[in-house]
Amino acid sequence: MKNPLLTESALPYGAPPFDKIRNEHYKPAFGQALAEAKAEIDRIVSNPEAPTFENTVEALENAGQTLDRVSGIFYNLLEADTDDELQQIAEDLSPQMTEYEMYVSLNEPLFLRIKAVWEQRDTLGLAGDQYKLLDDTYREFKRSGALLSPADKERYSRYEEMLSLLELEYGKHVLAATNAYTLHLKDEAQLAGLPDFVRESAAEAARGKGLEGWVFDLTYPSYAPFMKYSTDRELKRQLYMAYNTKAVGGTNDNLEIVRKIVDLRARIARILGYETYADYATEERMAKNPATVNQLIDKLLTPSLPAAKKEVADILAYARDNGFEDTVLQPWDFSYWSERYKEARFALNDALLKPYFRLEDCIDAAFGLAGRLYGLRFEERDDIPGYHKDVKVYDVKDADGKHLALFYADFFPRESKRGGAWMTEFRGQSIVGGVERRPFISLVTNFTKPTAQNPSLLTHDELTTLLHEFGHSLHGMLAQGRYESQTGTNVARDFVELPSQIMENWAYEPEFLHGFARHYRTGEPLPDELITRVEAAKNFLAAYSQVRQLQFGILDMAWHSLDALPEEDTRRFEKSVLAPTAVMPDVPECCLSASFNHIFSGGYSAGYYSYKWAEVLEADAFSLFQEKGIFNHEVAESFRDNILSKGSTEDEAVLYRRFRGHDPQSEALLHKLGIIENRPQ
Repeated sequence: MKNPLLTESALPYGAPPFDKIRNEHYKPAFGQALAEAKAEIDRIVSNPEAPTFENTVEALENAGQTLDRVSGIFYNLLEADTDDELQQIAEDLSPQMTEYEMYVSLNEPLFLRIKAVWEQRDTLGLAGDQYKLLDDTYREFKRSGALLSPADKERYSRYEEMLSLLELEYGKHVLAATNAYTLHLKDEAQLAGLPDFVRESAAEAARGKGLEGWVFDLTYPSYAPFMKYSTDRELKRQLYMAYNTKAVGGTNDNLEIVRKIVDLRARIARILGYETYADYATEERMAKNPATVNQLIDKLLTPSLPAAKKEVADILAYARDNGFEDTVLQPWDFSYWSERYKEARFALNDALLKPYFRLEDCIDAAFGLAGRLYGLRFEERDDIPGYHKDVKVYDVKDADGKHLALFYADFFPRESKRGGAWMTEFRGQSIVGGVERRPFISLVTNFTKPTAQNPSLLTHDELTTLLHEFGHSLHGMLAQGRYESQTGTNVARDFVELPSQIMENWAYEPEFLHGFARHYRTGEPLPDELITRVEAAKNFLAAYSQVRQLQFGILDMAWHSLDALPEEDTRRFEKSVLAPTAVMPDVPECCLSASFNHIFSGGYSAGYYSYKWAEVLEADAFSLFQEKGIFNHEVAESFRDNILSKGSTEDEAVLYRRFRGHDPQSEALLHKLGIIENRPQ
C-alpha cells in the first residue's frame, strides 16, 4: 500500500490527502524523507564543480522537499488534532530530526562551500533576494555552530537534542493539564450571573462528556465567560487557581522543565559566543539586541503602569460602591467587576454584542475585507479534504482569477487541539525549478461551538482575534518570492505581528461593521448606538492590558537574559521579576512560566516583546489608513506590495520605511491607547 505522505498528491494544487493519512504512515515517511534529504546534502558536498550560488546555496534552499512536506503536515496536526500516539511519535522523532539539523548545520564541507560563495558575494551579480539568501545562509550556519571546534560541535548537538525533547515535553504537559481539569456543576444555583449563551455551552460540554448538568474547563471560551459573569466568588477562585496553576506540580509538572530549558538555551548561546540567549535570539530581529527591547518596554511601561494602577483603583471603587466588601480585588474578582464597571460606564457587554457576530457572518466579513482591500475571493472546496470534520477548505483567488492559496479554517475547541489561536502553513510559497508552488495556509482558533439552540456567536474580542489570525493568513497567502525561507511569515519575529495586528483595527470601524453585523435571529443591523459604545469602550483597561502584555515580555526577557540559573525556584524567580510591575495582588501558588507555551515551546523565546514592537508598527501604519481612508486602494496596494508580499526578501526596516515613509514611532501606540494625548507628527 502506498504511503500518501510519500507520493505526489492527485488533489487540486497538490493539496495534502488528509483523508488517506494515518498515524502509521508518519514514521516510515520520516525515515525515507530524512534519508532523501541527507542524500541531497551529500550531493551538494560531493559536487566536483567549484561552489556557486546555484549549485550550493540555492541547492541547499531547495533540499529536503519531501521532508518539508511530511513535517508540514505532522507538526501542524500535532498542535491542532493530536492524540497520544502522535505525541509519542513526536518524541521518537525528535532525536532523528535534531540529528538531521546537526548533519546540515555542523557539516564542515558544506559550510566551506557556502563560505567560498559568500566571500565572492559582491562579484557575483546576484539579485537582491539572492544576495540576502546567501548572506542569511552564511550567518545562520555561523549561528548554528559551523565555526565551533569538534568538541563544541558535539556538545552543541547534544544540547539541541535535549532541548528539543524538553520543549515537546513542556507542551505535552500543558495540553494534558488543560484537559485534565473540569468544573462539573449539578446545581443550577451555581450558575448565578451566567448569561444563557454561557449556560448553553456548558450544558453542551456536559452532554459531550455524557454528564448531567454543566461543565466548564480551562479552554478560553469556557473559562473566560465564567470568570466574567459568575457571581459565585468561590467557584471563580477555584477555576482561576486551576487555570493559573496548569502544569504546576503533579504528573504534568513543568516547573523543573522550565529551568532545564532555560539552562540549555543559555549553554547553547555561550557555546556560540553570546553572553545570553537573549543576545543570540534578538540579533536576527529588528530590535538587534536586548538593550533595544528593554528600552521599548521601559518607554511603554513608564506611562502605562500608573495609568493601569488607576484603572484597577477605579474598578475597586466601583465594586465597593456596589456591594464588594473586601478592601482589595483578588485576581479572580477582576474580570467580573471590570465587566460590571464596563457595563455601567458604556452600557456594553458581550451578551449584548454576541447576537450580531455570528461566526459565519464574521468569516464572510473577513473574506469581504480581503476582497475590498486586496481584491481576493474565497471559494469553498468540498472536493479537498480537511484534517478534521470541523475544518473547511477554501480556494483563494486574486482579482484576476489566479489561484493564490488554499485556506484551511478550523474554528472550534476539542481535546485534540491546544488552546489559543494561531495561523500556520502546511506549505509555503516558493518557485522551484521554474515552477511556482502556492501556499497552503491554516487558521486555527477555539471559538464557542454551536449548540442546539444557537449558532456559534463571537464576542467582539473574538472578532478581533479572527481578524488578527486572518492578517497572518493574508501574509502567507499573498507571498511572492523565489525562496520559501524568505516568503510569507518567514520574517523577523518582531515584524511578523504587523500584518496581523493591523487587521484588528477594522473591528472598531463603523464602515466595516455596518457591512455584516446583523442579529442572527432578526436580521437587524448592529445599531449605530452600539457601534458608538464599542468605539467609546475601545480603550477600556488599555493601560492594564498593556502592562499585562509587557509583563509577559519582561518575564520572557528575564528568563533568557540569565547567564546562570537563579538560586530561586521557578515560582520565586518569576515573582521577583514581576513584582515591580504588579497591579494585582500576588497569588503564591500561581506560576505563569509553567504554562507559557509561547516562550517555552512555541518559538517566541526572547521574543514575546515582539507583540508590543509590532503594535507600535501597526499603530503607526494604520494611521496612514485613517488619514487616507480605511479602504483606500492606494494605501492597501502599497501595504500588500511592500509588506504582505515581500516576506523577508529585503530588510524589514527598509520595507516598513518604504510603506510608511518614516521609522515607526512608539508614541503612536501610546496615543492610540489613550495613554498619552499628543499624537506624533
